[in-house]
This record gives sequence, C-alpha cells and structure tokens, in this order.
Amino acid sequence: MAGKSNNITKLANLIDPEVMADMISAKLSKKIRVAPFAKVDTTLEGAEGDTITVPKYAYIGDAEDVAEGVECGTTTLQASTEKVTVKKAMKAVTLTDEAVLSAHGDTVGEANNQLALSIGSKIDNDCVTALTDESAEGRLKYDGSASKIGYEGIVDALDVFEEEVNGEKAMFIHPKQTTTLRKDPNFISADKYNQDVILKGEIGMIANTRIVPSRKVITDETDASYLNPIIKLETEEETEDELPALTIYLKRDVNLETERHTLSRTTDISVDEIYAVSVSNDSKVVLAKFKK
Repeated sequence: MAGKSNNITKLANLIDPEVMADMISAKLSKKIRVAPFAKVDTTLEGAEGDTITVPKYAYIGDAEDVAEGVECGTTTLQASTEKVTVKKAMKAVTLTDEAVLSAHGDTVGEANNQLALSIGSKIDNDCVTALTDESAEGRLKYDGSASKIGYEGIVDALDVFEEEVNGEKAMFIHPKQTTTLRKDPNFISADKYNQDVILKGEIGMIANTRIVPSRKVITDETDASYLNPIIKLETEEETEDELPALTIYLKRDVNLETERHTLSRTTDISVDEIYAVSVSNDSKVVLAKFKK
C-alpha cells in the first residue's frame, strides 16, 4: 500500500504575513503615481494622529560682488515650517480556503496587488489634496478660469515659475479636459515619443510639460473650474540636494496582519501604512485654474 504523499499544499504556506508584507511594500512605490516628482522619506517619527512640523526653506539670493579685502556680508537662512498630521491608511480582505486552494489564478497574489494599489491610491489622494490646496500660504497660482485649458493658458501658468530654462514638469488634468488638449495643435501625443514616457498614465506633452489625466483632479469651491497642479520634476543632477515639490513621509514598511476564522474557514488579511504628506517646496508647484 502506497504511503500518503507529504507534498500537501497548506494555507499557511500560501498566506505568509512576512512574505506578503515584503511583496506589498515592494509594490507600493510603483502604485503611487506621484512618485517621479516626490521624495519618499522613511524617517518619520510620530504615531497616528500626531501633528509633526516639516521644514521649508527660502532662497538666500544671488551672490554679490565683494571688493578685495572687504568682508562678505552674511545672510540668514530663512526657514518656514508646515504642520502636517500623521495618518494611518488601512485596508483588509477576507479569503476563503476554497478561493485560495481551489480557484483558478493566483488569489493570494491578486490580494497582494489589490492591497498595495489600495494603500497607494489613498496616499495619492492625499498628495493631490496637498497640491490643490488653494488656501496654502506661499503657493504659486495661475487663474485661467476665464477659458478652458489650452497651450496659451498652460504657457502663462508655466511662466509663473519665472524660470530661465524651461525644465521638465508634469501637469495633472481631469480626464474631461483631455479631449480639449488632444485637439490643440501644440499637443504632442505620447505615442510619438513613447520611449521617453516617465510618468504612469502620461498621454503627451505640451510646452515641455508632461500631461497626466487623473480623476483625482478636483474643482474649485464654485465647481466652475478645474484645479490643475503643475509640478517640477526632479530630473536635474544639480538640484538633487534641493527640497522636492512634494515629500511623502513613511513610518515604516507596510504592516500586514492575518486573522484565522476556523468556523468559516476564512482568513482576514489587513494592511496599514502610517504616513504624512507635505508640499515641501512651494517654488516647484503652480496651481493652475481652468474653466470646466
């Protein structure tokens, strides 16, 4: 009589909290759409609900001529601060034994992907909220609410940066603004330069600005205009030590816990991330307003 096989697939082998947490943490940065222009800081100290103070620095001004033998004057480095609240984002799913052991496809892998997407999307929401805060002090703004989005309006908004060199930027628009831009003769579709696409969802460029549609783009208080943030991308080596437009502070890697329910033969999988979001460099963000 043949002996029983020891190669039995056990639920514990498939739902390993430590392995799943590592997988979700690795996926998270790819699920955060603003990652290309945001700095991810993992040094956050604070618990959920805490208010923390983050720094912002003002430019000290251009260097000045100094005659031989004359002492150079000094300038105080001006630092402003912003208070942000530490948040905890959390999501959970329940998997039945049948779904894990008998279903077609990789149920556990899909749960990993969905949980990472859920946390990443929540952090994205808070990033957009920070970028579109009209009441924020020091925020650069352009009011183009008299007309719909287009080349001339975007150029005027870009000039608010007062750049000497037109560096790369990203602009988030509502999907309902997409048709208007696609019909603009100055719009360059991404399929004409798809080897250089650097932002997920990027559909094209206008005035050296990468256009990314997102349903997370909101309207102003009157609901008559879209609020379209334009953000400088961190692509220049000489600016690598500057504060980026946006900083995402993470407490730690994703925390994942499981709970077994024996009577229903189900397993709960919950994840959470403790984080805070801050516009850390106002000079790298212009909040443009265009008519709906």
